[in-house]
Amino acid sequence: MSSEYELTVGQDGGRLDKYLADQLSDLSRSRIKELVQAGEVLVNGKKSKVSYKVQKGDLVKVTVLPLEPLAVEAEDIPLDIVYEDQDVIVVNKPQGMVVHPAAGHPNHTLVNALLFHTKELAASPEGFRPGIVHRIDKDTSGLLMVAKNAKARESLEKQLAAKSNKRQYLAIVHGNFAEEAGTVDAPIGRNPRDRKQMAVVENGKSAVTHFKVLEQYPGYSLIECQLETGRTHQIRVHMAYIGHPLAGDPLYGPRKTLPGHGQFLHAQTLGFEQPSTGEWLEFSVQPPRIFQETVEELRQKRVK
Repeated sequence: MSSEYELTVGQDGGRLDKYLADQLSDLSRSRIKELVQAGEVLVNGKKSKVSYKVQKGDLVKVTVLPLEPLAVEAEDIPLDIVYEDQDVIVVNKPQGMVVHPAAGHPNHTLVNALLFHTKELAASPEGFRPGIVHRIDKDTSGLLMVAKNAKARESLEKQLAAKSNKRQYLAIVHGNFAEEAGTVDAPIGRNPRDRKQMAVVENGKSAVTHFKVLEQYPGYSLIECQLETGRTHQIRVHMAYIGHPLAGDPLYGPRKTLPGHGQFLHAQTLGFEQPSTGEWLEFSVQPPRIFQETVEELRQKRVK
């Protein structure tokens, strides 16, 4: 089913693609370009170009046709299964693995590996992320819960919405703290100046991150974060917002940082109610070797 948008330009502005990216946060610049080139964007009833400079009073109509579903194939990729029953799988995702297929990552994802492991995965509306009810970033390691049937998907999604599950992360961040713990309550949305980034923005979605300082070293700290909400890049954005970006973060952190393979962020503990029995299940896994070795190196210079 297609979606249609009708916008009236409030003031003279920049290029058409930038205007639409600012107004329609669910669409990427590349997707908008595709729609313009396909003639699905009309300005005052006529086809236009992405470089057109919008003017006050312009009527812009956008028709978004559904994308062709991605063909997702099973791949024999090793999985670290922490727990599995008739309803759920808890998997320890390695750093560097994308959770599900998307533009630029059509295969070699966690979903491809799960499809090889089992044919019992809850269907997803989009078709390309069966079983997936929440995600972690490619370069974030750690625990994910996966639904094996529709009942399990509904239960896990309700728990996420009710904030009744438990998601704790370990992170190495830049800088030291005066406080032992804190909460960041700041809305997150698409960064209006950089579509590849999220940011704390006034009209963003509610986002709450609780953190506790575990250890401090010269220039860095080891913290534990607990998510109350689950926005894209939430911990990365919130910690950068309060002046403590994650070490190794290529999007939100400084260039001078700890050597590694992306941000030092690990989903260490995951807890939820078993969808059929209501039993509380909780699991914890240690961070990858590079994370542990980096912490040990920092401890040699630990702030007393």
